[in-house]
Amino acid sequence: MRRHRNVKIVATLGPASSSYEMIRALFEAGADVFRLNMSHGSHDDIRKRHEIIRQVEKDLGRPIGILADLQGPKLRVGVFANGAEDLVEGAAFRMDLSTAPGDARRVNLPHPEIFAALEPGTSLLVNDGKIRLRVNACGKDFADCTVEVGGTISNRKGVNVPDVVLPLAALSEKDRTDLEFVCELGVDWLALSFVQRPEDVIEARTLAKGRAAILSKIEKPAAVKAYDAILQVSDGIMVARGDLGVELPVTSVPPIQKRLVRGARAAAKPVIVATQMLESMIESPVPTRAEVSDVATAIYEGADAVMLSAESAAGKYPVEAVTTMNNVAMSVEKDPTYLSIIEASRVVRRESVADGIVAAAREIAEATNIKAICCFSQSGTTAALVARERPHVAILALTPLMSTARRLALTWGTHCVITPPQERFKGAVLAAVGAARSDGFATEEDQIVVTAGVPFNVKGTTNILRVAPCDERLISRVDPE
Repeated sequence: MRRHRNVKIVATLGPASSSYEMIRALFEAGADVFRLNMSHGSHDDIRKRHEIIRQVEKDLGRPIGILADLQGPKLRVGVFANGAEDLVEGAAFRMDLSTAPGDARRVNLPHPEIFAALEPGTSLLVNDGKIRLRVNACGKDFADCTVEVGGTISNRKGVNVPDVVLPLAALSEKDRTDLEFVCELGVDWLALSFVQRPEDVIEARTLAKGRAAILSKIEKPAAVKAYDAILQVSDGIMVARGDLGVELPVTSVPPIQKRLVRGARAAAKPVIVATQMLESMIESPVPTRAEVSDVATAIYEGADAVMLSAESAAGKYPVEAVTTMNNVAMSVEKDPTYLSIIEASRVVRRESVADGIVAAAREIAEATNIKAICCFSQSGTTAALVARERPHVAILALTPLMSTARRLALTWGTHCVITPPQERFKGAVLAAVGAARSDGFATEEDQIVVTAGVPFNVKGTTNILRVAPCDERLISRVDPE
């Protein structure tokens, strides 16, 4: 099954998309990676969805990526005696550690670590920023505030603290349990929520022990400030615009999104743009024009993937949402303007032999009638470097490892093929030709570019580039055993 687009689609699974029939339909409609949201569903639910994905993968013969999204620490107020209260602008309101039910003057905030970090003048945002409080005075167990933006506050609403770096680990006890569970289950990517500093990523990587790649969600102002350091220790990035739009001025999110995408592209690490991309399709079979434009913008920016959340997890039209995203991607990538924008935003990086090889592969492919760039990759690094070049031709990533193929399902433009381990370059060329022809990327009259590293099956040895005919007889004449 070949995709006729380069950007990848991530679809979240949930109550609306838990059956074999639906998950298969989502993949056939265009989903490349499935997201398992650890904030919802039991371990038994997650296990069943994982098993179904792997069965679909087996039945259709295509590698499918699985992303487990850890919940992260959730900061919430306690409960109210009346269930809810209306806070009026200008009124005084206290948050404290008392477990007594709240009222219109105070409520429990069971997070001493927040009080330890607060300072007078700090903002507290409640219920996705609908309520804004300004701290006037604070101590180790209280914060006296003024209501700057009023509204209804009710039981266990979320709290955001945008102005300070909280002394909180990105992994709660629930996250640690979930991380071990999904790593043993066999997911390909771990999305880490509430990242504030590179140490958060390093901790998750230590616990994962190489069983899954680490994707950092950038959703805190602190993470934006420390982005370069976080990117360096991450395997991928998610631009999680939901909390970014709560904790930062909403007008700052688009330029931040562009900077995060370009940074990840330069580092040859996959980047997902997420949150509310087709939000109206939770209830409607068609999206708004603004939503289509939003998806298109992420694709024009060169994002590796765009993501559906509630649209596919709990919405009424999950297949239609994936189909819409697929159609938008195909339309954008056919636009001549898209190619010019991608070329203008291409980052030139020539720091290694591998960088030079993949750059040459792209230039040769685009200057001649080459149909595909075929790269042999043990770890996926070579394929990621080729994808960073954003070539105008198809990228075939050939690997003997299913785990590598599944992780590359998130990387721009890569069509992954499982091949036997290769010992000689001629065998690699023949395998690449076979894959290009059998998967519909080339005919025997065409040519492809093949990149590989010798010795084979050693990480970081990309050092060969070959233009090869797709006629095995011609290869045998040029390269006899």
